[in-house]
Amino acid sequence: MTKADVISEIAEKTGIDKADVQATVEAFFTVVKDSMSSGENIYVRGFGSFVNKKRAKKIARNISKNTAIVIDEHFIPSFKPSKVFVEKIKNSDQVTG
Repeated sequence: MTKADVISEIAEKTGIDKADVQATVEAFFTVVKDSMSSGENIYVRGFGSFVNKKRAKKIARNISKNTAIVIDEHFIPSFKPSKVFVEKIKNSDQVTG
């Protein structure tokens, strides 16, 4: 499902104009990106958490040049679904693994 599909489905279910839904979805993504880039985590009860995970400093190898390179510690964005979200997926008949 693409972002356009999500916007169409929200507009259909709520009766709100697609342009308004698109502006809202884009604003949500902007807030998430801006907040996480400033170091804040976002917690949405019943859905999940958008958190920054710290990756430790490590030594990696460049196989083609046979050299070692140092990768400094850094943060990566991560999503952790809530227990309610996980249970809904586990109990769904539509999802097969």
